[in-house]
Amino acid sequence: MKNLFLTFVFIFAANVADAQYKSINAILDRLEERKGINQNLENVSIDDKKFVLIKDFNDHTERLFIVIKGDHATYVEIFDDKKTGESSSNVFSGDVVRSKKNVVSIRCDLLEGEQIIIPITKTLLLTKQKDILYLIDINSKERWIDEKAFGK
Repeated sequence: MKNLFLTFVFIFAANVADAQYKSINAILDRLEERKGINQNLENVSIDDKKFVLIKDFNDHTERLFIVIKGDHATYVEIFDDKKTGESSSNVFSGDVVRSKKNVVSIRCDLLEGEQIIIPITKTLLLTKQKDILYLIDINSKERWIDEKAFGK
């Protein structure tokens, strides 16, 4: 009887330990997904994609867009003044390079067709969470979301 009781206790403890392991493993997988670690996105195409970042401040709103078409990139800044309701924009164009490690580098050296002295550069990490593509700025940790994901 004592052996039977110890067997049941051992089986119960093993099941609890297995459930805890699976729970901790699922949490770690979500954290890795959020940080963009261990994702194989080499087969994911970012050609003809538009990524959006919206920043809301007290006096104005910034809407930033990155449009990628092949090896060309367009970076658009739209500033909306909350007091006057006016909008202004800057359209930069340049090139984009994607590495095998999900890193996307953008260098825009033209402002509305004219050469600028200091180009706009962005180094972004391509990640995917819940079937939504993101570009995470490596320097500022800002998250650019795929425009098609706004409907989800």
